[in-house]
Amino acid sequence: MDKKKIEEELKNESAIIECAEKFGIVGDPTRMKICWLLCNNKELSVGEIADVLDVPISVVSHSLKKLRKKQLVYSRRESKKVYYRLSDDNFNKILKKALI
Repeated sequence: MDKKKIEEELKNESAIIECAEKFGIVGDPTRMKICWLLCNNKELSVGEIADVLDVPISVVSHSLKKLRKKQLVYSRRESKKVYYRLSDDNFNKILKKALI
């Protein structure tokens, strides 16, 4: 994971907010940022996402729970860590187009 590159991509706040508005399923900018991160990385742990976004793990976990409930992300457990990835390749493609 290239944290600096990802942080640079997340600076385009207006594009992220616009995308969040267009995709009501995702609902808010934090969940959109999580999807964006997962769009650009095969999978990330909850801790990695929280670190990049500089938000508490509880906020990330809550957001991922909502995304998982909508079947937008899949999770897998490896020991004590839970890793997430986007579940729908079409959503991934739409997300990339919207933010580029």
